[in-house]
Amino acid sequence: MHILNIGILAHVDAGKTSLTERLLFRTGAIDRLGRVDDGSTQTDSGAIERRRGITIRTAVASFTVGDLRVNLIDTPGHADFVAEVERALGVLDGAVLVLSAVEGVQPHSRLLMKTLRRLRVPTLIFVNKIDRAGARERELLDDIRRWLSPYTVALNTVEEIGGPDARTRRIVGPDEADRSGDSVRGGQVAEMLAEHDDGILESLVEGRAPSGPQVWAAMARQCADGVLHPVLFGSAMTGRGVGDLLDGFRLLPATAASGTHASGGTLGATVFAIERGAAGEKVAYLRMRSGVLRARQRVPFHRLRRDGTVEEYGGRPTAVRVAGSAESQAVAGDIAKVWGVPEIRVGDHLGTPPDSRLDTPPGDQLSIPPASQPGTPPGSRLSAPPGGHPGTPPKGAPKSGHFPAPSLETVVRPRIPGQEGRLHAALAALAEQDPLIGTRALPGGRTSVLLYGEVQKEVIAETLAAEFGVEAVFEPTRPVYLERPARRAEIVEEIARHGRDDFVATVGLRVEPAAIGSGVGYRLGVDLGSLPLAFHRAIEDTVRDKLSEGPHGWPVTDCLVTLTRTGYASPITTAADFRGRTTNVLRRALRQAGTRVYEPCNRFELEVPPESLSAATVRLAALGGVVADAVRREAVWLVSGDIPAVAVREFELALPGLSHGEGVWWSQPFGDRPARR
Repeated sequence: MHILNIGILAHVDAGKTSLTERLLFRTGAIDRLGRVDDGSTQTDSGAIERRRGITIRTAVASFTVGDLRVNLIDTPGHADFVAEVERALGVLDGAVLVLSAVEGVQPHSRLLMKTLRRLRVPTLIFVNKIDRAGARERELLDDIRRWLSPYTVALNTVEEIGGPDARTRRIVGPDEADRSGDSVRGGQVAEMLAEHDDGILESLVEGRAPSGPQVWAAMARQCADGVLHPVLFGSAMTGRGVGDLLDGFRLLPATAASGTHASGGTLGATVFAIERGAAGEKVAYLRMRSGVLRARQRVPFHRLRRDGTVEEYGGRPTAVRVAGSAESQAVAGDIAKVWGVPEIRVGDHLGTPPDSRLDTPPGDQLSIPPASQPGTPPGSRLSAPPGGHPGTPPKGAPKSGHFPAPSLETVVRPRIPGQEGRLHAALAALAEQDPLIGTRALPGGRTSVLLYGEVQKEVIAETLAAEFGVEAVFEPTRPVYLERPARRAEIVEEIARHGRDDFVATVGLRVEPAAIGSGVGYRLGVDLGSLPLAFHRAIEDTVRDKLSEGPHGWPVTDCLVTLTRTGYASPITTAADFRGRTTNVLRRALRQAGTRVYEPCNRFELEVPPESLSAATVRLAALGGVVADAVRREAVWLVSGDIPAVAVREFELALPGLSHGEGVWWSQPFGDRPARR
């Protein structure tokens, strides 16, 4: 038995949930075909998902084809839920990118494919809705090669496309060569494969046509390497072409499961999703990478903190269930559900700690030189957040940090006074399921929530009401600004000699700028034994807590704080004295150092017809956008650059009028720059 974990990704409404239902029905995993319109699908199990007809949470469904057990991971398609996509990418052996034969290549499809190609995730492209009016084949293949990947091979073709009788005919399969008799197309496939395969190249040079199995094996190798992207046409509604897709799964690299479940080395697994059971208990989904996990087995858990340090805690799962199997112990390649670990969170690692080579380290950064950014103020730069690094991790390794943290914030308060604590607890529970959606308490019983977009805010509001019984009022969304210290400053406050001091403690702190993307650093400039350990902890915890709000009211980052002086009066000094004194000293040091406010930015790509280029770039400039590049490609201009996150929505609304409805736009949170005055 082999195990294959596949992610299904798509632009919203491309039909990926319907495709999941069709695959489950076709393979006998379910006996009734669910429909998104009826709210009867297997993977969109939440009431909100059924009502809205969109996928919000990652879901796992399994089926078996011969000796291959496939775990299908149905991920959200809406850009506001990009954090869910990020977690799915970390557990995949391969992916299926779903396109619509009618709408074609959409902006979010391009974003997903860029990420998949950068990470070299083996990917099949499934073109859905061939039975819909307006469906295209040849033109869409040209668009796929132009916008998604130049190395694509169509494994089937469509007859009577665009109507209810649309059907597919296989061109290339695992046991045959070119069935269509189109020798030109067959030659083109072999020539494309020959660019990355010496065996195929040798056959062509010697005038021999490569055999069907030889072509299939070469495709499998190149697909596994993330070089070649096979394309299949079909319809999730009628089932046409789905059999070809099932055969295409064999082009993706699967993991051989251990039939005896003997020890397979050191335990290693990653938590990629959390849900709540019927009794409110936590249920974790994890991807096994090595070793064996059994119920009631004592397991070390590791969590990578925001400051780059690793936290360790112990756990003993009360139950383990393997997806798509009756097994109660999980081995390498398995997707497993785990119960009985209350502390568990998304992103935690079981067994082995996170590998610093695979998780983007603090301080790793991207910066675009000012010279490449016309209009950027002298000395400023667009700084990428941790996770924005373009490096490709080793093939098959856990992937993290594909998408940056949310750059939008909303403030929430309960509609009914007195429910502030209940609201904050509910939001904290939601943040456990999605760590990138951070929360923090504000004065007056309000809570700040980080977001990717407005749809996400609407879903959170519905979830609070339906699952937690709390009606919430959301303030207008605003960007999340950051503060960075401008220079070094040091402040010391000592114990008063005449007993009039409120805090019987001496604290000296030095604040200084740190590398972009390094976050908050804290170090000792005094001997560890100069204070009891509890006092040291009180100082460090206070520093990290108070840096969440700088002199301008925004979190302070890329800052190094050094403890330079300490003193206490035994036995009357307490940890509370150090917390109070540290708060005062840190505030004074930040004011003396001065902080500069930075605004979050989005990296954008824009396609407009030539006659709209001038109007679009003028509007971008008016909104603070900076054009880094503009390239003419066939009948459109491709414009790329960065724009303040707060201006993205305004430009999106203006684009149809600027481009006569022909403009295409996508943007993604990426770094920050000094805020405009």
